[in-house]
Amino acid sequence: MELAYYSDYAVRLVNTEEPARGKDALTSVEAVRDLFGEMSQMARRVTDADVTRFRTVRARLRAVFTSADEDDQGRAVDLLNSLLLEFPVSPQISGHDVLDEEGRPRWHMHLAEHPSNATAGYAAIAAMGLAFHLTEFGADRLGLCQAAPCRNAYLDTSTNRSRRYCSDRCATRANVAAYRARKRLETERSASTGRTAESSHATTTPTDR
Repeated sequence: MELAYYSDYAVRLVNTEEPARGKDALTSVEAVRDLFGEMSQMARRVTDADVTRFRTVRARLRAVFTSADEDDQGRAVDLLNSLLLEFPVSPQISGHDVLDEEGRPRWHMHLAEHPSNATAGYAAIAAMGLAFHLTEFGADRLGLCQAAPCRNAYLDTSTNRSRRYCSDRCATRANVAAYRARKRLETERSASTGRTAESSHATTTPTDR
């Protein structure tokens, strides 16, 4: 499992909540287990207490994205470092589950966590993955969707650092809204120009003698 893969765990957790819409999908043990994906062994350790603990970690991860989105890179790094200190991992070389064409292991880096509970395990790999992404590509690659009220987290992997939305759907919605706003402004300007012309014509029209 590549280190870059783990960064998606942070995005996945942050996006279980939509603060502006008052929505929260992290309300049950099953919802927490779904976040682990293929890591079924760790998912089986989830208990009711992890629901609250996951929400706490989620808020801290969102703060990292918010700081990066506001170009406060120092704060983003400080917040992420605090998570790394609290939820440490041990990098290890692995290859037992990935073989090449000749049946030999494809060696890769794997994060071995030593959690006291499911939340600690998830937080450890999410924080390390996000740290790897930040140091490899830059803090400005961590963003929050600009299509209000979405504000979902995303990792910008574009070649020119141009990503502003979490999905094509939000990008389309934002573009449509911007287009409609421009059309309204054009209509208002046209109407204003028409009223000004009528007023000017009425003022200059000679009176009957």
